[in-house]
Amino acid sequence: MRAKSEEVLAAASRGVRASVVRLPPTVHGRGDQGFVPQLIEVARRTGVSAYVGDGSNRWPAVHRLDAARLFRLALETAPAGTRLHAVAEEGVVMRSIAEMIGRGVGSPVKSLTAEEAMAHFGFLGMLVGRDIPASSAITRSSIGWRPQESDLLTDLNEGGYFLR
Repeated sequence: MRAKSEEVLAAASRGVRASVVRLPPTVHGRGDQGFVPQLIEVARRTGVSAYVGDGSNRWPAVHRLDAARLFRLALETAPAGTRLHAVAEEGVVMRSIAEMIGRGVGSPVKSLTAEEAMAHFGFLGMLVGRDIPASSAITRSSIGWRPQESDLLTDLNEGGYFLR
């Protein structure tokens, strides 16, 4: 995706009013079909909600409506060539995500080694143990974006993620 981002930013140098909005791996909210629902499905299938190591690794997140507001602001106000980060939460601790999923599906929560994670999570195993905090401080200060929606853990608790 970075190659495409560079193409967009190159267009800005030719007079096209273009900017790039980077989304975190976790975009949550009604209709979410991404990372978190996949973790929920793994917990249902295996009977265990897991995290890697001590689970202190962090994942950035944004509610889909806050991301949509950022896309609108990018179109309306961002200077050409701007890189914007749609990060409402700089790093949700993976153990907390696993604990919420465990409560939601009624399964135990367990720490896994990196090797066990590959077998447990499948292709997600190489991602769930990564620590990838991100910041939107520059985005917030440059165009005034202010996330307003629920955070990831609140959304997991109240947003219907565990309904079948």
